[in-house]
Parts: sequence; structure tokens; C-alpha cells
Amino acid sequence: MTPASSFAERYREAVAQRGRLCAGIDPHAALLTAWGLPVDIDGLRSFADACVAGIGPVAAVVKPQVAFFEQFGSAGFAVLEDVIAGCRAAGALVVADAKRGDIGTTMAAYTTAWLDDGSPLCSDAVTVSPYLGFGSLDPTVAVARATARGVFALARTSNPDGGELQTAGTAGGGTVAQSIVDAAAAANADGTGTVGVVVGATREHGLDLSALRGPILSPGLGAQGATAADLARIFDGADASWLLPAASRSILGSGPDVAALSAAVSAARDEIEAALA
Repeated sequence: MTPASSFAERYREAVAQRGRLCAGIDPHAALLTAWGLPVDIDGLRSFADACVAGIGPVAAVVKPQVAFFEQFGSAGFAVLEDVIAGCRAAGALVVADAKRGDIGTTMAAYTTAWLDDGSPLCSDAVTVSPYLGFGSLDPTVAVARATARGVFALARTSNPDGGELQTAGTAGGGTVAQSIVDAAAAANADGTGTVGVVVGATREHGLDLSALRGPILSPGLGAQGATAADLARIFDGADASWLLPAASRSILGSGPDVAALSAAVSAARDEIEAALA
């Protein structure tokens, strides 16, 4: 069912109630093993069930990494469908971390999978890659706007290899990453906050985010080396009410105990809120 309020409104309501944290659900093999689970579909389902129970009722936003479900084929996608439905039912917004990016009808099909009401994978938002040109995202942005959902475009990612492309200069004198932020800001001129950007918390990014008027998904807390104390400095000049720091392994390492997962989410959220106060 299409939400009654805009993505921006639902985002702000979620973080007002539960704080600024996006909790990743990344069931990679090392974590399954650390939890004492087999690296198969049964282990995946047990992992997913614990995450839905421990994270879904506490986190404002939950971000399942699609690849770790996709590797198990259709059975893995069935588990992902249950994760999306379970976390949304528990009150969390769900960002499908799919990083899809293509052109024309192919991108439209990806959009149907992740943002259409009729799809069992339908989420509140999806991560996308704009590196076939920001205009290649037009089908996704249009559907997201029409269905009150969101899109997170990769801008300045936390992986070291991204810098060569993302900091490259453009004909206008800025960087590729800044051009993506600027295009997202233009798309958000209607006030719906439909288009967010992904900007890692692990390094200085050199971006002007002041005009974005949309959420800033910021991975890198915990295992990747960023701390809550880094956030105010790295995102100085950005509207901190839109900042959505993300953590995965530092939270998931508390599993498989459901109560411990919930406590880890709460602790990470409280540390972020204290740092950004």
C-alpha cells in the first residue's frame, strides 16, 4: 500500500521517535559462523529472524544488504521478503541496499522490484548507483516520488577505491560526487525529500550538502573505522537532522541473542545522538 505521507515526513517521524541510526542486516558467512549457524539457507533464516526480532522494533531505519540474501538464490530472496515485511511491521523504515543502476526499461524493472506496491520486495527506499548518469535514475525517482518512497544515490562512498571516480573534476569545475549531490538537491525542490545520498563517514568528503533537503546515509561506523565523534566534524555544514549514520557489523557482532542485538542498537543510537547534540 502506498504510504499516505511523503518519504521525508516518514523519515523525520522515524528518527524523532527512534533516533538517528540505520542498522544494517548483513548476513555474510563470517557472521553466520560467528553466531554458530550453518552457512546455508537454514542459517540465513535463523540469522534473519533474530535480526527482525532484535533490530526491527528499535532502529529507525534498517538496511538489509541484498547481496547476502541473493547469494542463496530464490530461497534467499524469500528470506529477504520476510525481513522487509517483518521490520516494516515492527515500525522501522527499510532501505533495500541493492545499489541498482542501469538505463531505460532495465532500470524501470529494478524500480518495480524494490519500490512498487505489488512487489514482495517493496521497501521504503532503495540504494542506487548514478554512475551511468544521474538521468538514468529518472524512472526510479519518478516512481519513488509517486509512491512516497525514497532513493539513496551513491555520491562519496566509504570504500577507498571510489575516490578516483567520485572526486574527478567535471566540466563545471566541481567533482563528480558534488554533481550527484546537486542533482539530488534539484530533485528535492518539491519538499518530498525523495532523493537522499550516500556519503561515507570514514573520511573528509569535501561536499557541500547544505542545499540537499534530503537524507544523508552515512556508512562506516564501527568496523570500517568511523566513530560517532567523527560525525559532527565530517558533516560540518550539513543539516544534521537529515544525517543517518549506518552501522552493521558492530551491531551484528552482539548476536545471536535478540536482547543483546536490541541493546547494541540502542547503545549505537545513543552515542550518535550524544555526539550530534
